Amino acid sequence: MLWFARSQRAIDGVRRWVPMSAGVAFAAFLAVAPAPGSVAAAEDGAHEKPEPRIPEGVERVPHDADVFKPDPGYESDPYNPGAQVEIYGGKSEVDEPRPVFELQRPLYVEGPFEPGSEITGSKNLFIPNLRVFGDWRNEVVYADNGATEIGQAATRLNIDVDLGLTATERLHAFFQPLDKNGKFTRCEFFGGDSIDDCELELDGNAETLFFEGDMGRITESLTGEYNNYDVPFAVGKVPFVAQNGLWMEDAIIGGAVAIPALNSPSLDISNMDITFFAGFDDVDNPGIVDANGAVDDNDLNVYGAMAFIDATQGYWEAGIAYLDGEGEIEDQSNVSATIAFTRRYGGWLSNSVRVFGNFGQDRDNGLDETADGFALLVENSLITAKPLTFVPYFNAWVGIDRPQPLVSDQGLLQNTGIAFQADALTAFPELDDTAADTFGGALGIEYLFDLDQQIVGEVATVQTHQGDRVQGQPAQGEQYALALRYQLPLARDWIFRADAIHGWRENADDITGIRTEIRWKF
Repeated sequence: MLWFARSQRAIDGVRRWVPMSAGVAFAAFLAVAPAPGSVAAAEDGAHEKPEPRIPEGVERVPHDADVFKPDPGYESDPYNPGAQVEIYGGKSEVDEPRPVFELQRPLYVEGPFEPGSEITGSKNLFIPNLRVFGDWRNEVVYADNGATEIGQAATRLNIDVDLGLTATERLHAFFQPLDKNGKFTRCEFFGGDSIDDCELELDGNAETLFFEGDMGRITESLTGEYNNYDVPFAVGKVPFVAQNGLWMEDAIIGGAVAIPALNSPSLDISNMDITFFAGFDDVDNPGIVDANGAVDDNDLNVYGAMAFIDATQGYWEAGIAYLDGEGEIEDQSNVSATIAFTRRYGGWLSNSVRVFGNFGQDRDNGLDETADGFALLVENSLITAKPLTFVPYFNAWVGIDRPQPLVSDQGLLQNTGIAFQADALTAFPELDDTAADTFGGALGIEYLFDLDQQIVGEVATVQTHQGDRVQGQPAQGEQYALALRYQLPLARDWIFRADAIHGWRENADDITGIRTEIRWKF
């Protein structure tokens, strides 16, 4: 019979467990154990664990067992080693959607990778890759906007082309080949205002075309030495999105540079990015129009800055910019400013408060100002027992005079509810989304089932401050709407969507819309 006894002598400075018989173990014990009162016993006593030294200013706290919770018990759930192995080994490959075209290094795949080239320097390797991806939308819609009634089938193809150069530098282009000047390829086949014909709209121009990179990494490429700063930038026809697209959502010819990853413990700022931007062409602002009332994007420049701040247990967004008109639109120049704060409260409410304002516009010849005043938007969603799938929401706003987004072709209320959203493809009707001299809100429920489909139901209203039939006011009276949306993924890259809306408008014709869409994402 074998026993394990621990030797009392260190071998090479390490105590060891040695297998031996019971008799050998006892003999070893007699040979090793010192007799009482011997020198060895005295030496062992001399090596007893000393009392810890307590630094000055530190006080020993008596042990209190009541401050510790008992160890967890697993009697009802015994340890299963097979289940533990399954956590790490029981994986199966996911057939994820891939870009329709990939050249050289693919996107988001497992390594090991081929080493990059030092053409761009040893500190910022050249890793060329080309990827093409996007989506294709096909829609059938009946839209009665009051002024027009159209039934049509329309299509829209969005193509992104991404040429990666290094880990931080790339060229990007975006194309919409089946639309031109805001009109999409379509067939109008019923409705009182349909053309009973098909129109093919082709356009090979790039909707966006820009270079982006990091000046810190480029400097490393040139000097061959590491540095400790990041300066991301973009230049060209650059898409800008700020405040979920409410303040900015458009591509402008210009550029931007950012100062990222700032922090301030004294101000409770854990992270802050500041971005400076400028645009010199294709700057769209719905409040700056030419003599014919059309948006003038050729004679308008924009200069500004925006910040994104994690602080005070929430998320801040702020921005200010000057819209500089030239020529006949010089008198429409103005300053646009915004600030927003988003956070959760008490584990039951997600809330965003946003303020948009325009000031400084001085029209010639006593003409009415087109970009002035402010809008306050409040967005709320309840955190329910099913926070990811069952989301009641209530969004509201109040607008004074004529506030405008900075750069966008949509109104400030596009995210207030689905009753205010255009579909960016057809003339699907919506309530007044400008917030000009109005107040109102949208109350709805979003349900995502088991994350495999979505349904949204909503009621919404627009109310006017100054009453009905006010000259220049977009909403000529009260407006109400019921809206419904349903989405279902048909496959990993195919989506079905259906929308319906009916709106009642005082002093204007009612609106009705029904649409279905199939979208392929590639």
